[in-house]
Amino acid sequence: MPSLKDLKNRISSVKSTQKITKAMQMVAAAKLRRAQENAESARPYAERMNDVLAGLAAAYKGREGAPQLLGGNGKDQTQLLIVASAERGLCGGFNSSIARLARDHANKLIAEGKTVKILCVGKKGHDVLKRLFADQMEDLITLREVKQIGYSNAKEIGDRVLEMFDAGEFDVATLFYSKFKSVISQVPTAHQLIPASFDEDAVSGEATNYEYEPSEEAILEDLLPRNVSVQIFHALLENAAGEMGAKMSAMDNATRNAGDMINKLEISYNRQRQAQITKELIEIISGAEAL
Repeated sequence: MPSLKDLKNRISSVKSTQKITKAMQMVAAAKLRRAQENAESARPYAERMNDVLAGLAAAYKGREGAPQLLGGNGKDQTQLLIVASAERGLCGGFNSSIARLARDHANKLIAEGKTVKILCVGKKGHDVLKRLFADQMEDLITLREVKQIGYSNAKEIGDRVLEMFDAGEFDVATLFYSKFKSVISQVPTAHQLIPASFDEDAVSGEATNYEYEPSEEAILEDLLPRNVSVQIFHALLENAAGEMGAKMSAMDNATRNAGDMINKLEISYNRQRQAQITKELIEIISGAEAL
């Protein structure tokens, strides 16, 4: 049984931890608002670009000569998985859920005889996947020193992916990230970037009746490479909001758990202290009666 001094030190240690988790929760809550605003403001642009490209893709359906970024190169043997995760931990299962989705997809592709390459954006996802797919790791792109994610950061990643595609290093690219729903809900998502994949519901009859100036080919030549960077930027912003939401929730749970642990330790401390006082009183009374 621990001594009173040990219990007192333990209570002091847990209280210090509780102060840290409470402070981290407040910091995450402050950062969450801006991150959520950035993610929500980026959605309309990404969705509208998706709608325009979906309409153009419908117009190209069944036609020859479609750009490779739209129709692919006719192969799907080599698959590139772009896994976007956080740079830091202490955010519950946020990073592990993204890594788990990418891991399951990679295992499925390997079972089908495909060649898998993994490009990680964010250290935590890389740490998880490296243990399982060390030979498939292509590179790690870290944004640890970036205080606020900007389009320029996403464009650098997009340009890297496009260079790899032009060099024939892969046939299909899929982006993995976590879509922000609420503070307690972040949904791991897989989105195919190359060849471009669109929701069939987004292809409306109206979209195919637009007349484009300049030509559809010229617009696709400009928009398709840009769409890769836009979708990556959208994913990074969703991740940033999801990370802060998950961290806020995790630190709130940690603070509550620390409070429960302190209560239990204080009860044990008081019981043991009372037992020790009672024992000393009994010894004094017994000694007095023996005289």
